[in-house]
Amino acid sequence: MDFYIKEDIDKIINELKPHYKSIAGKNFLIAGGGGFLGPYISIIVERINKILSKKSKIVVLDSFINQSNINEFKKLKNIKLIRCNIINKINIPGRFDFIINAAGIASPYYYSKYPLETLDVAIIGTRNLLNLARKNSSKFIFFSSSEIYGDPDKDNIPTKEDYRGNVSTSGTRACYDESKRLGETLCYIYNKEYNLHTNCIRPFNVYGPGMKKNDYRVLPNFAQQIKKGGKLKVYGSGKQTRTYCYIVDAIIGFFKVFVKGKPGEIYNIGNSKPEISVKELVKIICKILKEKKISYSLIKYPSSYPPDEPRRRCPSLRKAKIDLDYSPVTPLEKGLKNFFKWTNLRY
Repeated sequence: MDFYIKEDIDKIINELKPHYKSIAGKNFLIAGGGGFLGPYISIIVERINKILSKKSKIVVLDSFINQSNINEFKKLKNIKLIRCNIINKINIPGRFDFIINAAGIASPYYYSKYPLETLDVAIIGTRNLLNLARKNSSKFIFFSSSEIYGDPDKDNIPTKEDYRGNVSTSGTRACYDESKRLGETLCYIYNKEYNLHTNCIRPFNVYGPGMKKNDYRVLPNFAQQIKKGGKLKVYGSGKQTRTYCYIVDAIIGFFKVFVKGKPGEIYNIGNSKPEISVKELVKIICKILKEKKISYSLIKYPSSYPPDEPRRRCPSLRKAKIDLDYSPVTPLEKGLKNFFKWTNLRY
């Protein structure tokens, strides 16, 4: 089994059929393309180009500081890899139809460890790419985060894109939250001042094959603990709730933003149901992996984990449904089965 599941790629390709002509033959520059999401974007573009026999250029920028998924890229013949840090001046020859900024330090463990680097890549790096997009008259896509909402009150769950957020400017999480907010502001300014087509995507808890085992987020953590045969360690009370979006639904949503997103708009992409607690998530995992005889225990948050974790995270998808015809369809149990089957071979 490879970086991805073939069945997943086939589903994405099939769902995107109405949009083939908007993708095939287009040139893509993908910053942060060696992480979790970037390789899927490259693979889908390459597959669609083959289907319609259109030539395109796919350039991936990544520092590959932790090698990311670099070995998977070596298997893709039509993708050019450039090792670079986007906080430095970017001068890539040629014209790009889409410039996608998926670069960033998204794991709480890592952004608390590298706060200044987190700020730089989302602010300086985004502006460098926006300048390149302006020069190319490209569509510019900024991958923001659901974290920019902070900890919404109950009246703002599900959370709409126009919610202004409940976020602190100080604390361990601020470097990530505030840098993403400023990245969105840069997109807003370039759209208004230079008439550049920009879109911001706020992903909500996307999971699936391709997540690195040292990501330190809940599902990779659980996968490693299951592989070792130990108890699952649940931080805090385990009552914090989330919705989870399988990678297939997320990638379909991302591409719909690429081709149908209205200029200057921001879109939540994720799943709006079920919203479940971490303890409920564990029960579902126990059910689908019943042969593993999994148990769990509550533990204190480790010192390496940023405090002030949001209590709830659940998106409103109304805007994405109206503008993009986006509706996630993968049942949570199905997605988790795929993910744990993959991690059993890869972790």
